[in-house]
Amino acid sequence: MLLRWYDRHRRRLPWRAEPGEAADPYRVWLSEIMLQQTTVAAVIPYYERFLSRFPTVRHLAEAPLDDVLAAWAGLGYYARARNLHACAQAVAAAGGFPRDLAGLRALPGIGPYTAAAIGAIAFDLPAVPVDGNVERVVARIAAIEMPLPAGKAAIAAGAAALGEHPEAHARPSDFAQALFDLGATVCTPTRPTCALCPWREACAAQRLGIAETLPRKAPKPERPLRRGVHFWVTDGIGQVLLRRRPGSGLLGGMTELPGTPWREAPWTAQEALDHAPIAADWRPAGQVRHGFTHFELILDLFAAEVPVIDAEGFLHPVDALGDAALPSVMRKCVRMAGGR
Repeated sequence: MLLRWYDRHRRRLPWRAEPGEAADPYRVWLSEIMLQQTTVAAVIPYYERFLSRFPTVRHLAEAPLDDVLAAWAGLGYYARARNLHACAQAVAAAGGFPRDLAGLRALPGIGPYTAAAIGAIAFDLPAVPVDGNVERVVARIAAIEMPLPAGKAAIAAGAAALGEHPEAHARPSDFAQALFDLGATVCTPTRPTCALCPWREACAAQRLGIAETLPRKAPKPERPLRRGVHFWVTDGIGQVLLRRRPGSGLLGGMTELPGTPWREAPWTAQEALDHAPIAADWRPAGQVRHGFTHFELILDLFAAEVPVIDAEGFLHPVDALGDAALPSVMRKCVRMAGGR
């Protein structure tokens, strides 16, 4: 029943094979990494640009990491880009993607969900990948009322039970993608259109009238606030001073404006200027607010122009900052400082 619905209503997505076509493991893997913590609508233009720049896994493996980070800039969660590059190198060296779940899970940046998604979609392995859409479908079908994250084990068990469905064994790739589409287009977070659902008669939450309340989530703690200061300094020929963040940790390997560490306590002007990259006539240039998964960040900006910059870091043309591996928070800083 689900597959009949999917055959009529499947979404057309740039990484998805058309009926009768074999799925490309590279495109499946790339899309799944990009879709982590990011919506389909936001991913599509990045995916298309990325694929144009790196059309095969070998192109990606042979590219410098800086080029990969620059192409990824704006998608966030930048450890994904570093793992993507390392995974591409491993796959290219092996001559292709492994065709079993254990082999897929051994690759950099691929956990249980991504391995199941690649295995099911690209290689027709009988696996049910549980993303947010599938989590919601399973919670409602089985009326799992335990709030997340405590309810994840029950949802995983429910998803495994769905994997025993005859349709899942008949067409594993389509079954997995049908679950994604059912959650994205019918079993939506708010106002699910239960009347259109091919599984409405089997849905316990629909019978109980609680579908829209599931899955329930435990209250999230308030995110802490951190503060920092960054410096926009340009020279007489239109270059700006940048630096590279450490290779590991938050925004690892990305490019940023020089600045202070990020901390809970506000920075006084004197404390901040002690971290300035050079002595200059610094002026306030605005404030940027940015949300990360685990904290909120407020950055104060200072700006200056000098004839020549002699400081730690590297110089980059202001009019070519679109090519720099700047994360979203730094692009906000650049715009605030007037660097486009």
